[in-house]
Amino acid sequence: MVRASSWFGWILSLQVALFWCWGTPPAAAFTPEQQLVLQAWRTINQAYYDDSFNHQNWWLTRDRTLKQQIPTEEAAYQAITKMIASLDEPFTRLLRPEQYRSLQVNTAGELSGVGLQIGVKAGSKSIEVIAPIAGSPAAMAGILPRDIIVEIDATPTSELTLDTAAAKMRGATGTNVSLIVQTSDQSPREVILIRQKIELNPVTAKLHTENGRKIGYLRLAQFSAKAAQELGENITKLKQQGATGYILDLRNNPGGLVQAGVEIARQWLNEGTIVYTVDRRGAIDEIDATGTALTDAPLAVLVNEGTASASEILAGALQDNGRATLIGTKTFGKGLIQSLFDLPNGSGLAVTVAKYETPNHHDIHKLGITPDRVVPNSEITLESAATAEDTQYLAAVKELGNNS
Repeated sequence: MVRASSWFGWILSLQVALFWCWGTPPAAAFTPEQQLVLQAWRTINQAYYDDSFNHQNWWLTRDRTLKQQIPTEEAAYQAITKMIASLDEPFTRLLRPEQYRSLQVNTAGELSGVGLQIGVKAGSKSIEVIAPIAGSPAAMAGILPRDIIVEIDATPTSELTLDTAAAKMRGATGTNVSLIVQTSDQSPREVILIRQKIELNPVTAKLHTENGRKIGYLRLAQFSAKAAQELGENITKLKQQGATGYILDLRNNPGGLVQAGVEIARQWLNEGTIVYTVDRRGAIDEIDATGTALTDAPLAVLVNEGTASASEILAGALQDNGRATLIGTKTFGKGLIQSLFDLPNGSGLAVTVAKYETPNHHDIHKLGITPDRVVPNSEITLESAATAEDTQYLAAVKELGNNS
């Protein structure tokens, strides 16, 4: 009886092994196009933050995809895009070579197009404005955070991915692009923008005198590769000019490089946790201050619904550690971390690998950060920021006066 059972088990094992071999050829048998798909699948399999892969059998998705006809590189890109779409999570995405190059240029501090940072609205597939870049054609046209982009050059955005929507708004300097934009429950309106090459100067710094007190005003537009260095240099310069308090303006800052946010937090904090990251295993990684603060002067931070991602990491770190008072309106709520991975032929993947939590373990994603003092947005232009017309700025000045 034991012998018969052993033979049965051996035959069953052989059948399973043969099925695996016949169903999925060895890696060496794949075409270059299939290898591209396989590398994308493997990268997501190893790095993606949700190990249920949106409650699906990710291995079965792999096998079904590889059994398709994938005769060209374009067909491979389409297969990868379809595979990623099954995750139903907009921030994990394929970046074709031109998109990957553009993203790398943007984080280096340059941007071409209309100056919009966009995302996918939670619970829908609508393309939503995270924030316009200060001074860009989009900002000058009055496009606001949370606006919905309904159409781009007569193409409904419901038919576009996040990256193809961004690509359609980019183009040669001086050319036009037509957007249908909807603000809240208002009727959609057409906005025609002229594309420009936008230099992202991440830091604006000025010394203000308010009620006899010297205040260093710092506006941070985006977390680019040079943001931390520039901000640090300006903090030091304002300190030398006699600043006894600071206002850090993160309004309409859509984020950027997480590492830049961490480095900037360390310029304000001597000790304490800056942020926790939580991966798919529930493992928590703690990123701390390193005793490198440039000043201990009182600090107020301005935030609004366009404050997102790395901006929220910085704001949360300063709030939870009691280092700053947050003033303004609730932040955007993008608390997922993406890493970039190279693929062959210059393409890449942006993969969500973890989520953020503030030092007090507040989950940022879809929830945002509520400021210590809620002050509604005032209808101001970029030129009016940090003036007597800016009620949030005036509230920050008052807060610093209370802390003197």
